[in-house]
Amino acid sequence: MVPCMDMPVPPRNRRGMRTGFTTGTNAAAAARAAAMALFTGAWPETVTVSLPTGETTTMTPLERRLDADAASCCMRKDAGDDPDVTHGALICATVRRTPGPGLRLDGGPGVGRVTLPGLGLPVGEAAINPVPRRQITENVLAALGEVTPEGPAILERIGLEVIISVPDGERLARKTLNPRLGIVGGISILGTSGKVYPYSTAAWRHSVLQAVQLAAYHSPGRVVLATGARSEQYAMRLFPELPDVAFVEISVFTGAALRACINHGVREAILVAMISRIIKTAQGRMVTHVAGNPVDFAFLAQVCREIGASPELIAATESANTGRHFLELCQARGELAPLDHLTAMALEQMRQFVQRFHASMRLEAILVDFDGAVLARKRSEESDGR
Repeated sequence: MVPCMDMPVPPRNRRGMRTGFTTGTNAAAAARAAAMALFTGAWPETVTVSLPTGETTTMTPLERRLDADAASCCMRKDAGDDPDVTHGALICATVRRTPGPGLRLDGGPGVGRVTLPGLGLPVGEAAINPVPRRQITENVLAALGEVTPEGPAILERIGLEVIISVPDGERLARKTLNPRLGIVGGISILGTSGKVYPYSTAAWRHSVLQAVQLAAYHSPGRVVLATGARSEQYAMRLFPELPDVAFVEISVFTGAALRACINHGVREAILVAMISRIIKTAQGRMVTHVAGNPVDFAFLAQVCREIGASPELIAATESANTGRHFLELCQARGELAPLDHLTAMALEQMRQFVQRFHASMRLEAILVDFDGAVLARKRSEESDGR
């Protein structure tokens, strides 16, 4: 193994706007550099990798190894200022000659394996998503065009195997949704644009959409969307007849999850949420992250007025601190009508959202408390926007 100066990735700035690059782009860069070294006998100091958008970027190969039949190197992933668990991870590729013509791509240590159908990848396949697969393949073919007289046509008479690996992938995967998706042994190689945009939470959102896709495949009649880990546990108690895969922890992506349900033909979507998420959904906020999206206590006070709550509850709501505080105020006074009304409003906002896409789907909204007790439950018949 030949070391190469490993420049550490810049620290993330929680308020920054620096763009990074996906695991797919890093894998493609490593594979391109390894292919160049294999056919030239020398490592490039840097490699220019093409992105799915048509743009390019330059990366530096690390931890290089070269022999007669194989070349291996890694890239240090820089996710920019995005809170990505793979920021700083090594993404590696080995390119080796094999008997028989053609190009084969697979995952090695630290890249997960698909064990459940419904993810758009065959069971048993490495968890390298379709766009990164194309990106890696295209960059290897481009490298052959640069360093061999025959270019990609050389694959008509020789074989190449490209293996993507992530040395720390198995540990990192435990911080992702992969175990729940039935992707075992490591992370997924992801990326649709090739870039990671700061605080776009693109990879996070993608994992949620992938989980909805899997849920729709295995439970098309009913998918349960829970806004957090605890609400998901409580949802499983409410619907014990459903398989675990039917439950999706959607985090802040209420709208994206509903849209995915529509796209994958789900017949009934059920939202199980605690008070803050019900409040925000009742206001039509379909991305409900706390940053820049606090609970609106003026809105809550108005809801209390509309349903005839006591003046004491209205006044207390106006000076409440959190959504949970508002819930406690309602419970302490025995005034639960605002909670019921907010859940009905959340359901109506879900119905209107679905109708925007001219879709038909049954909907339910369930408000649970912090111990899992159901405080309010509202159900609609089919929301028909056609």
